Amino acid sequence: MHNAETAPVAVPVIFPLAGKRVLVAGHRGMVGSAVVRRLGGAGCIVLTAGRGEADMRRQDAVEALMRKLTPDAVFVTAATVGGILANSTRPAEFLYDNLMIAGNMIEAARQAGVKKLLYLGSSCIYPRLAKQPMIEAELLAGPLEPTNQWYAVAKIAGLKLCAAYRRQWRCDFISAQPTNLYGPGDRYDLEGSHVIPALIMKIDRAKRENAPSVEIWGSGKPRREFLHVDDLADAMVFLIERYSDESHVNVGWGKDLTVAELAGLVAEVVGYKGKFRFDTSKPDGSPRKLLDTGKLDALGWRPRVRLKDGLADAYRWYREHAAR
Repeated sequence: MHNAETAPVAVPVIFPLAGKRVLVAGHRGMVGSAVVRRLGGAGCIVLTAGRGEADMRRQDAVEALMRKLTPDAVFVTAATVGGILANSTRPAEFLYDNLMIAGNMIEAARQAGVKKLLYLGSSCIYPRLAKQPMIEAELLAGPLEPTNQWYAVAKIAGLKLCAAYRRQWRCDFISAQPTNLYGPGDRYDLEGSHVIPALIMKIDRAKRENAPSVEIWGSGKPRREFLHVDDLADAMVFLIERYSDESHVNVGWGKDLTVAELAGLVAEVVGYKGKFRFDTSKPDGSPRKLLDTGKLDALGWRPRVRLKDGLADAYRWYREHAAR
């Protein structure tokens, strides 16, 4: 699953996780579970808390959790997430839930004396028509994409909270900004899925039913970048150990493709030989979303999981865990 490109020389470790108590908030989600997997080899004590133990939208619950667990470091991966349909039909949940999770986790971490925190953003924070590829400074340079503005506003608030807590309280809180993610643990339901799981479900079903064609939302022309979740988890551990500054850091592959090209790759992985029908009555979202990863490249980190290998991994997981 990994290519043989040599990684650039990394900046030195300033906050080693070995021997520390590390809380992964949102450990059952796709990103959180990947971070837990990655921390398995980091020599730290991994702490987790599910929604049954603490509803992270409730301030008292989060503060009690922090007092109980006394973590040295925190990864905030908990979020209410979904694709275009989920964002447009549940705007209040996307805004409220994600605002509360960010505010409660960051303030409770300050109160508990957490030494390092990494908050996870989302590439939808950037303006709809941001200059491509998007550098970190494009944040707030123009209007947001209307189809996911609720989630974006909450995520921007989380990034800004980390920056504000650095300025006012001298907290070593940082934020990472991933591109579109996929991999094991993704959500597979056509109402709330992102594009890769939606394509895997539709194309797998078409193959099993010998359907001559698959309908795909939108024109197929928007360009998107994708990162395997295990690469993101590796980048997050890299950043929490080596990065300490106010600006969020983009995490991506640095290459993109059209949704139509992506559908073709998924079809190759699934073994489907039919055609695609593009439903142009459905929204496309932003025309292009490609991150500039120069800041992270300069720190010495590069992704390793190539898209086709990653899609094969995601499809295996889907067949084993989520296919009906």
